[in-house]
Amino acid sequence: MLIGAAGVAGAADAVVKIDGSSTVYPITEAVAEDFQIAKKGKIRVTVGISGTGGGFKKFCRGEIDIANASRPILKKEMDDCKAAGVQYVEMPVAFDALTVVVNPKNDWTKTITVAELKKIWEPTAQGKIMRWNQVNPAWPDEPMKLYGAGADSGTFDYFTEAIVGKAKSSRGDFTASEDDNVLVQGVASDKNALGFFGYAYYVENQKKVKAAAVDGGKGGVLPSAKTVEDGSYQPLSRPIFIYVNVKAAEKPEVKELVEFYMNNAVTLVKEVKFFPLPAQAYTTNLEHLSKKKIGTVFGGQSEVGLKIEELLKREASF
Repeated sequence: MLIGAAGVAGAADAVVKIDGSSTVYPITEAVAEDFQIAKKGKIRVTVGISGTGGGFKKFCRGEIDIANASRPILKKEMDDCKAAGVQYVEMPVAFDALTVVVNPKNDWTKTITVAELKKIWEPTAQGKIMRWNQVNPAWPDEPMKLYGAGADSGTFDYFTEAIVGKAKSSRGDFTASEDDNVLVQGVASDKNALGFFGYAYYVENQKKVKAAAVDGGKGGVLPSAKTVEDGSYQPLSRPIFIYVNVKAAEKPEVKELVEFYMNNAVTLVKEVKFFPLPAQAYTTNLEHLSKKKIGTVFGGQSEVGLKIEELLKREASF
């Protein structure tokens, strides 16, 4: 009887712990759900959303097996992982289009330029750029309400670098959250609101919020599968990742989950409204894991404007 009980406890003990980006969450959560069904409940997968930065803190302390990340690992995080003896394999899993959204009743912001976005979000705008007509005189003399990703979010890092020119460089007087659903509700409930978050949350909430076309210098472009794949939705198109702890991947439950993730990524990424990479990218990820190709192809820097084919070339030559 005791042996049987131990066996049951053993089965329940197989837990894969994942945390990090709220942007990557819908993909990993979809993978986790299907994987748990396939394993008939023998393996449990937990997926948290403490933001990319929060996820890397836990990952580099060895508290979780996999980190969801909406930007590459940064130098400080690499150092923290190294100090703790945590080695990892970097796996791009999809492309995302960071989407600038307004309330559906907003009939003046159909297109917004990168310069206008910078004027809104740069640190010097704090307490000064408070009304729509201060950004563009053609826009109404109405108070502007801003919603954006929290400081622990990779989305915040990427957006500020792409728009303001420096990661984490932003005004502070806006409603910030690591939970994108909070941002959706904020923009949906105020005619004068503007916010930004990952494309999947926009698609899920198209009745509540409206995307603005972003003009990076060649006219306004709306986020879509086509504009992300052809590289014209810039500078807010970006790769998103998971990072796998190499030691954790020696446990069968983690290895099996990662294999399931890569083998089903194309379907599941599309299902949750992200943009999948070509199938070869997922094969490359698994090859990197089996050969223990540890580290990052980004050298601890975040990058803006990387196109899908450039990312794949870089990963393949790693």
